[in-house]
Amino acid sequence: MNSGLVPRRRSPRRLRRVILPLTAVASALALTACGNGGKSGGGGDTNFVTNTGGISTVAAGERRPVNEIAGETLEGKRLDIADLKGKIVVLNVWGSWCPPCRAEAPHFAKVAKETEAKGVAFVGINTRDANKGPALAFEKDYGVTYPSLYDPTGKLIVSGFPKGSLNPQSIPSTIVLDREGKIAARSLMALNEDKLRKMIDPLIAEK
Repeated sequence: MNSGLVPRRRSPRRLRRVILPLTAVASALALTACGNGGKSGGGGDTNFVTNTGGISTVAAGERRPVNEIAGETLEGKRLDIADLKGKIVVLNVWGSWCPPCRAEAPHFAKVAKETEAKGVAFVGINTRDANKGPALAFEKDYGVTYPSLYDPTGKLIVSGFPKGSLNPQSIPSTIVLDREGKIAARSLMALNEDKLRKMIDPLIAEK
């Protein structure tokens, strides 16, 4: 008779409880790393129209607010997107390792400075940079003066946008919120100045 102790095995059900919460974050980071845009809806009934230029927009009456998007910036300061209500907010998902992000960065830096007086606030969401050093160097190299939330594991990308809304699905992605904090436009590609302004200017004109 074997009197030895048999190691207790963790049940498959318990394993699932450990693993499943991590899959959401993993799926966010696997969206499309350094994507070049592409056609994609947000899933569900988004009520948006995709332009030939690859920019998706939502009619004013059909827009949905973002969830909480808040955290620490690359500079270590607290930032909550809700505090920017009343401004048009340009959210740009980027990583220092991403060539298309580097291509669009000078355009974002330029437009951010030129539209600030018109009530436009730019905020980056830096993701998949294991530490802040490369991201801070990126901002310095490209003259990016607006803040970026530090989101290395993609938690803000997963939790910040309602299911079925226009949400980030590639890196880079750009989402523009209207003055009420609602999702008005999205691009899943690197943007030049003209395309970026096409997302912002109609919202500046809204009353």
